[in-house]
Amino acid sequence: MRDDKQGCLSGLLQLFFVKKAYDWSQRRFGYGNGCFGLGCGCVLVIIFVIVVFGILFNTDFTRFSF
Repeated sequence: MRDDKQGCLSGLLQLFFVKKAYDWSQRRFGYGNGCFGLGCGCVLVIIFVIVVFGILFNTDFTRFSF
């Protein structure tokens, strides 16, 4: 039996790094940049929401199996 649950501190540290990466990417590529002021903000939000759900619920969205 394999138990790959992460600890609380590990999850919080990952969320902290995701937040820093999200803030940097939004400043660099996000809303207000590009045509019509949209830039890649909407795409970045979707990507980072998927990453946060992966961290919170310990889900691997890159693994496809039946």
